[in-house]
Amino acid sequence: MTNSTTDYMLPDDFTTTEVSHQEAIETVIDSLQQNDSAMVHHDDQGHLWKFQYGSVQTYVQLTGETEEDVLTVWAPVLTLPAKDELGLMRKLLEMNGEETLETRFGIMNNEIVVLSQRAVADLSPGEISRAITLVATIADDNDEKLIETYGGTAITNS
Repeated sequence: MTNSTTDYMLPDDFTTTEVSHQEAIETVIDSLQQNDSAMVHHDDQGHLWKFQYGSVQTYVQLTGETEEDVLTVWAPVLTLPAKDELGLMRKLLEMNGEETLETRFGIMNNEIVVLSQRAVADLSPGEISRAITLVATIADDNDEKLIETYGGTAITNS
């Protein structure tokens, strides 16, 4: 058996194309959204996307493209108060420790949310995809079960 190698020369004008964080986010949302539900808002604070995934609305905020900027992904699960808040909080803490991977449950504006937040320094398109997919999936997989077990109000999709 002989080994042969061939040297290939790249043309002088060959360049690699880097995908911006914004482009990566839009690609992931396009693959996950349902019923053409994706919307985006641009302002001085960056970009905010919203899309429907299963029974939950998922939000993605990118403050910019510099190393100091932040990617935040969240999906509301239920509105408080709940009939068994102590039981709910214990369950969420247990899930944070065992099931949520890089995401976590938290409270924002009196809502239980699934949340992921990271600085964009060295952030890859794969990490963007994983954060958005995990938040949307964990929220969608748990919203109805948590409401049925612990109470609270379903988030209305508007």
